[in-house]
Amino acid sequence: MDAIHKVFYKTRMFGELVMFSHTLFSLPFAIISMVWAANGLPAGEVMLWSLIALVAARNGANAFNRLVDREFDAQNPRTAHRHLPKRLLMEREVTVFIIINYGLFILAAGMLNPLCLALSPVAVVLISSYSYTKRFTWLSHLYLGFTIASAPIGAWFAVTGEFALTPFVLGTVVMLWIAGFDIIYATQDIEFDRNAGLWSVPRVFGYEDALFIARTLHTVMVLLLILLYFFRDSLGMVYLIGIGLAIVLLAIEHRIIKPSSRKRMNVASYNLNQVISMVILACTLLDQFLS
Repeated sequence: MDAIHKVFYKTRMFGELVMFSHTLFSLPFAIISMVWAANGLPAGEVMLWSLIALVAARNGANAFNRLVDREFDAQNPRTAHRHLPKRLLMEREVTVFIIINYGLFILAAGMLNPLCLALSPVAVVLISSYSYTKRFTWLSHLYLGFTIASAPIGAWFAVTGEFALTPFVLGTVVMLWIAGFDIIYATQDIEFDRNAGLWSVPRVFGYEDALFIARTLHTVMVLLLILLYFFRDSLGMVYLIGIGLAIVLLAIEHRIIKPSSRKRMNVASYNLNQVISMVILACTLLDQFLS
């Protein structure tokens, strides 16, 4: 029984380490990309291996980020409770976890098609390198968005094995969206980033200008989602309703920002954005299959 409890405990620790619930940021857009690429439901095998690849890549990248940033996390009062600073997980355990997930990602890519397999090592380098960008550039937020944008792009490749414009537009939507709320989240750490020598938009441009930049990124994101409506003939009114709801939620997100309140910042940066992605997914799928 102790062994079973230990397995469940470690599973929970690793789930918390990589913030598994935050898969809802990239997963909905990957599903949208697959449905659009297949013009309906993709083959079950493609869907399965695509989801495995997405989750494995995300788990590996998040764990890698925690491993690389463990010393900074230990110094920051906001993050000192995380698993590596608190020794809830050991560095060697996290290293093995990263290797397993990246290996699973490459395996899943190989099960999809030659293009996905060929691009998988490049994807591993890209999603891992984000962890170092905050050490030398305030563009780290956009780079984070860029790495997560690989989810809808890779999902399209998984279905078609070919390049196209649509997944790159959808990927740009994800990049701008992620970068915007990551900037919002980073407003909590302006002083720490300055003292630790880390780079961020809030540290370089200040609180008010950082929020303006975040609003601008989200505005362009919305405009691209609307552009997709005109670019893809199959999209209808239900899709536009989803975009309208997303706009309302984004407005609420920017309204409630308050760096001194961790609860409000978590709602603004995480909870509301999880709802936004699910709303867009639900309305897009309804539009696809009911119209």
